[in-house]
Amino acid sequence: MTSESILLDGSSLTRKQLVSVARHGNPVRLDQAQLAHVQRAADFLAEKVSCGEPTYGVTTGFGSNADKLLGAHRLRDELPAGNPHQPEGSLLEELQHNLIITHAVCVGKPFAEDVVRAMLVIRINTLMRGHSGIRVSTLQALAAMLNAGVVPVVPEKGSVGASGDLAPLSHLAIVLLGAGEAFYQGERVSGAEALRRAGLTPVRLSFKEGLALNNGTAQMLATGALALDALEQLLDTADLAAAMTLDAFAGRSGALRADVHALRPHPGQVETAAHVRGLLAGSTLLDIPYHLVPCFSPWSAEAWSAPDDQALSFDIGWDWVPANQRHGREAFYSRFLPFRGGKKHQPQDAYSLRCMPQVHGAVRDAWAQACRVFDIELNAVTDNPLIFPDNQDAPFIEEQVISAGHFHGMPLALAMSYVKAAIPVLASISERRLNKLVDPATNDGLPGFLTGNEDGTDSGFMIVQYTAAALVNDLATRAHPASVYSLPTSANAEDHVSMGANEARHVLEMMEDLGHVLALELYTAAQALDYRQTMLNAARRLASRGGWQSLASKVANAPREGHPHYPQFVDELQQLAAALTATGDFHAGDKVRQAHALLRQQIDFMHRDRAMDGDVRTICQMVEQGAFRQSSMLTPS
Repeated sequence: MTSESILLDGSSLTRKQLVSVARHGNPVRLDQAQLAHVQRAADFLAEKVSCGEPTYGVTTGFGSNADKLLGAHRLRDELPAGNPHQPEGSLLEELQHNLIITHAVCVGKPFAEDVVRAMLVIRINTLMRGHSGIRVSTLQALAAMLNAGVVPVVPEKGSVGASGDLAPLSHLAIVLLGAGEAFYQGERVSGAEALRRAGLTPVRLSFKEGLALNNGTAQMLATGALALDALEQLLDTADLAAAMTLDAFAGRSGALRADVHALRPHPGQVETAAHVRGLLAGSTLLDIPYHLVPCFSPWSAEAWSAPDDQALSFDIGWDWVPANQRHGREAFYSRFLPFRGGKKHQPQDAYSLRCMPQVHGAVRDAWAQACRVFDIELNAVTDNPLIFPDNQDAPFIEEQVISAGHFHGMPLALAMSYVKAAIPVLASISERRLNKLVDPATNDGLPGFLTGNEDGTDSGFMIVQYTAAALVNDLATRAHPASVYSLPTSANAEDHVSMGANEARHVLEMMEDLGHVLALELYTAAQALDYRQTMLNAARRLASRGGWQSLASKVANAPREGHPHYPQFVDELQQLAAALTATGDFHAGDKVRQAHALLRQQIDFMHRDRAMDGDVRTICQMVEQGAFRQSSMLTPS
C-alpha cells in the first residue's frame, strides 16, 4: 500500500483519486475542519429527537412505512425475559440496525475488491459534507475499515438505483456492525472475524446512521467511475490501433487534417484527429503514390535471387496498364505511373479508416459527458433526508430535515446509457478495420488472412476476425439501456427508479470485451504492418540492385521484346525503378513504431501457422494492463 493518502472533505474528490484508492490501495484521511460540520448535524439530530420531533427515517419507518411513528417503548417489552429475538438498545437504534440487516439481500458473485473500495470511498466522502446526521465516530470507523483492508462482500445484483443503492450499500455497512462477510488479506471470512483480525470494533448505529450508510448512489457511481477510467485508456488504445491499421494500409492522411476538422469542430472528433496525427507523425507509408505499392504474390523458389532476400515468405508484383487502356484517364496517368500494384486507384479510404475521427470522437464525447456527470456526483450528497442544521430561523423541523430525491440515480443512469450505446460502436469499427486487413479483396495487396500460404495449409489470422465479430455481437446485445425500464418498489411508494446500478455494472463488464476487440486489431495490424513494410522495402532493394531489369520479372503482363508496346513499357518501368530507388526506408509513424516494437517484444511475426492462443492471451493482457498507454506513444499531441 502506498503511503500517499487521499484527503476526503466531501467537496474535492476526483476520479483519479478514487481510482488510486480503489485500485492502488492509497489510504484515506478525513478533513478535520469538515468533521466539525459532520458533528454539528449529528448533534442537531440528537437534539430534535430528544425534543420528540417526528423525523423521517429517525422516528418513523422507511418507504411505505413512513407513516408509522416509533413509540416510546417496544410492544414486545412484555415478552418473556431472555427471549432470543429481543433486540438490544432503543427502538431508534433497532430501526437503524434492522434497516441494514434486512436490506443486505443482493445476489450473484461478489463485486471485485476495487469496486467495493471505490464504494467505501464514495460513501465516506458524501457523508463528510455534514448533511447526513452520521456521527464522527461512525464515519471514522468506516474510514478505518477501508484503510485496514477490510473489503465487504457485496454481491453484484440487487439495486434498482433509487432509493439509491440500498441493498448493496447495506452489504457494505453490515460488516461495520460485525455481521455479513468480508475479504481480509485475500480470505473470505465473517464480518466479525474480519474486524477482529484488523483490530477493529463493531459499531452500534445511532439516529439515521443506517439510512446515511445505505441511502445513496455509491454502487452505480463506483462501477461507472471505474468503467470511465478503463474507457479513457481504451479510447487512446483504439486510436493507436486505428493508426497502426492506417499505416498498414499505406492509407491517406487527408481525412485527419486539422483544417478539415475545424469545419465540424465536435470536441472528441478534433481531439481524436489530432491524437492520430501525432501517432502517425514520421510515417513514410501514408500518401505514397499508388504505383510504388506492390501486390502480394505467393512465394516460389525462383522469387528472389539475392541471398538476403531468399528468406522472404512472399513474392511481389504489378500489372502494367498499356497506353490503349488509359483512355479517359490521361490526367491520372500523367501524375501516377501506369502500374497497378496493391493500392487501389481511389482518392479515399473506406469509412472504417476515413471516418475514424468522427466515430472515435463521438465515443470520446459520450465519455466526456459521462465524466462531467460523474465528477459532480463524486462530491454530491445523495442520501435522504437531508439535514440543514444551520437553518436556525426555520420554525418547523420539516424545514431543516428535508425529504428530497438526491438518491435517484437517473443522472448517472442516462449518462451510462449513452456510454453503453457507444461501446459497441467503438468495437464495431475496430472489427471492420481488422476484417479489411485479412480480406484479400479489401486489404490493398496484402496476403489473404495475412499469411503466405503457398502450400494451401495455412489459415493465418482468419479466425481472429471471427472472435472479434463474436465479441462485437455480444457487446451490441448488451447495449440496450436499462434506464428505460422502471419497476416500482416499496409498495409503490418508490414508484419510479433509475436502474442505474444495472446500467453502470453492464458498462464496467463491457470494458473487458471492448479491450479484447482492440487487442485483436492491434495483433492483426502488427502482422499487416510487417508485411506492408517488408514488401515495400523489398521492392525498393530490388530496384536499387538491378534497376528496371530486376523489376521486369515482377510485372505479370510485361510485353516481350519486339512487342509494339515494349519500348514504352521499358521507359515507364525505368521510371518506376527510379522512383523506388529514390525513396528512403518505408516505415510507420514514430509512435506507431514504438507500439509495434513493444508488441513484438512479446509476440513474434507469424511466418507460418502456429498456435495462436498464447499470442491472443498476451495481447489481451497487454491492453488490459495498459502496456501501450504506459509508454509515451499514447500521449495526446
